Amino acid sequence: MSGHSKWSTIKRQKGVKDAAKGAIFTKLGNALALAARSGTDPNTNFTLRLAIDKAKSNNMPMANIQRAIDRISDKNAAALTEILYEGYGPGGVAILVSVTTDNINRTYPEVRLAFSKHGGSIADKGSVVFQFNHKGLIKANGRADDLLLLAIDAGAEDVLEEDDEVIIYTDPKALAEVRDKLREMSIEVTDAELTYLPKQTIKINDTVTAGKILRLMDALEVIDEVNNIFVNFEIADSVMETL
Repeated sequence: MSGHSKWSTIKRQKGVKDAAKGAIFTKLGNALALAARSGTDPNTNFTLRLAIDKAKSNNMPMANIQRAIDRISDKNAAALTEILYEGYGPGGVAILVSVTTDNINRTYPEVRLAFSKHGGSIADKGSVVFQFNHKGLIKANGRADDLLLLAIDAGAEDVLEEDDEVIIYTDPKALAEVRDKLREMSIEVTDAELTYLPKQTIKINDTVTAGKILRLMDALEVIDEVNNIFVNFEIADSVMETL
């Protein structure tokens, strides 16, 4: 199974700075408010439970978390929409951009501009996403060999070790259940989220194309409404060393 996020790996290798805390809280707050539309009780709404856990892991104060959840009952609050934009970058790489916004007329032009300014283009809905599998992803501390059987017993589909982390894949609908079972087994789960895994990856072997792709990714990352980015490329180690 392909790596969980080649872009995440590249960011670590290049030392790309995370967004400012205020921007992170904006993204987390949007995710909380969106998840709360399906119910404000995290015990019965696993999407909200995942969003709360992620907010806590990023040191978001409980007051901020509750305020974001309470948006669902605020009739004056702008409605949030979750959108998955699809596009292609330099070298024909496939890119999915997950956003949560209260103003599509503002967000779409920002995403489209980021693509067009850096050699990419927005694609029609459904024309890129088929190149990915929708999966649940759990990160845990430990060794893959030690956790493999336990994770499979908990309902996981696959387990591998990547970048000093144990990555556990699940059916997207089973994510919360598998995560909770792992915790009951005293396995330290550090993160859990839904993701898109590329069915195949494109290796970028030239510096010029790699530079263009990274500038596009940086431009998308700084948009506040962008929650996550999923890609099907990886950059050759020899190229990474020159960037």
